[in-house]
Amino acid sequence: MAKATPLEGAFPPPSPSLHIVVAGAAGFVGSHLVDRFIADGHRVTGVDDLITGRRSNLEHLAKHPRFRLLEHDIARAFEVDAPVDWVMHLASPASPPKYQQWPIETLEANSFGTHHLLRLAQSHGAKFLLASTSEVYGDPLHHPQHEDDWGNVNPNGPRSMYDEGKRYAEAATMAFHRHHGLPVRIIRIFNTYGPRMDAHDGRIVTNFIHQALAGEPLTVFGDGSQTRSLQYVTDLVEGIVRYMDCDHCGPMNLGNPVERTVKEIAELIIRLTGSDSTIVHKDLPENDPKRRRPDISRAQELLGWLPRVSAEEGLARTIEAFRHELVPARTRRLRQRPGFGAAASA
Repeated sequence: MAKATPLEGAFPPPSPSLHIVVAGAAGFVGSHLVDRFIADGHRVTGVDDLITGRRSNLEHLAKHPRFRLLEHDIARAFEVDAPVDWVMHLASPASPPKYQQWPIETLEANSFGTHHLLRLAQSHGAKFLLASTSEVYGDPLHHPQHEDDWGNVNPNGPRSMYDEGKRYAEAATMAFHRHHGLPVRIIRIFNTYGPRMDAHDGRIVTNFIHQALAGEPLTVFGDGSQTRSLQYVTDLVEGIVRYMDCDHCGPMNLGNPVERTVKEIAELIIRLTGSDSTIVHKDLPENDPKRRRPDISRAQELLGWLPRVSAEEGLARTIEAFRHELVPARTRRLRQRPGFGAAASA
């Protein structure tokens, strides 16, 4: 068994001084979750192979005494020396361009990786949380999507490495729960956005903000009538923390039930950025879901949880973060062009 090499050191938290292993810690959601755990006084061992995760998401914790980062691929088994209270599996490429770029790695993270993390939790007598996805519903037959919906998924389509990978991960998690009595939680995350998203990950919010800030046309696939429900990342993190203190094994939808068309989202981002961008339409990708809206009645009842951040507020925060990340990078590229900054001729 491989030993990973260390590289760097609201609702009340479930209990004090937990040691939590977070796989996918350098990712967008994972890094925000790590921040919350550190703020709540816990110790965190982050695990990430940095295929899609970014070290910059955790650089502010590099010297924190209660955090360490292991650069490791969870498709290979690994050990954690200290006792562990929770193992959380958020490690997988999660946007269509990324999981289509890394199809085998996506399948391995959700199959081998899930088994290794389940075994890690079992060996430590720890609890286990799987971050699954609304993509297990596929192109849903029922609306809104409730946890009892079995889904409508193409098992060999262009998104199958992610959709079926997560469905398998759920099955493996429940098998460990039923056969070994492992305490587990399964969340199904709906469209989530916020600072630290990779500006080039190909998701709807990142694409639109990136294009709007660059003054480029916003690309809407299809006629824009397909819907998405956008959840700000701090709302998701709050839901996860509350779920840790609930004995229900899941699955549990965590998302914002306010449904908007893709065209409405594009228009809102143009307005919030103050951009002069227009909208252009392209063909809808294969197996792209037509509607997304979570039924969150289970989370409301069991966790007392509701998303609090409006789309306008959350997008404004995200746009500001992207301005800081993208504009300096664009300026650096301009300065590298021949003739940039040269005096104008008389």
